[in-house]
Amino acid sequence: MKAAAVGDDFSNNLEQFEVDSRIVYPSYKSFDEFIDVPRLRSLDAYIADGIKRHIETQKEDYFINYYRLDENTPYQPGVREIWLSRTKPGTPYDYLDLDQTDLWERTEAAAEFSLLMDFIETLPFKQKGRMLIIYDDAGLTVPAHRDHVESEICHEFIWFRTNLKKPFYVLNHETNEKKYVESHSAWFDSVNQFHGSDAYDGLSFSIRVDGTFTDEFRKLIPKPEFNLASMPSLWACIS
Repeated sequence: MKAAAVGDDFSNNLEQFEVDSRIVYPSYKSFDEFIDVPRLRSLDAYIADGIKRHIETQKEDYFINYYRLDENTPYQPGVREIWLSRTKPGTPYDYLDLDQTDLWERTEAAAEFSLLMDFIETLPFKQKGRMLIIYDDAGLTVPAHRDHVESEICHEFIWFRTNLKKPFYVLNHETNEKKYVESHSAWFDSVNQFHGSDAYDGLSFSIRVDGTFTDEFRKLIPKPEFNLASMPSLWACIS
């Protein structure tokens, strides 16, 4: 991993890579056609109540925003997380290992969201690595950022939500065009484009599951000849 540490050269955050000429940013691939959206929506009050109970009884984890577009935006913007899986004891956390499924195991918090975990089992993953809920109830933003800067690494993940409240967007930082995700689920290029979320008045949340897609699902996905991280956008742009 190209380890991220506070104080590293901020220009790394803005590094750009060549992509297939058919790709247009901002873009994302909705996965609503591949998942059980009615079942997901039925979990809305259940997950919201679970988050509220978790806030009252558990230590809070905070979202870290290293590869942000604007260095003047906060490294830790205040948005919080509930980790449904963690790396196993003795295994150092490395962001690029999100899909190394043998390194991850469920946390105690996963038991607080058993119906959500049941739903996750229906997603097109062969195996799962990192799983977490990202939430906010204080009207905070997540400044535009990208997840890492390794253009030949493409994490297989599904970002999803039970409602459409969270104003989550992908961004073309060269044109400043925002594209808000309108679906309940998405896979997006988190390396060659930036993404973030605007403030929402009230509780908003989303879930992200990383892992390895099933062999059958992988057959649906067009693969670029270079810059593997751009795979979600290639699929979005040619489908």
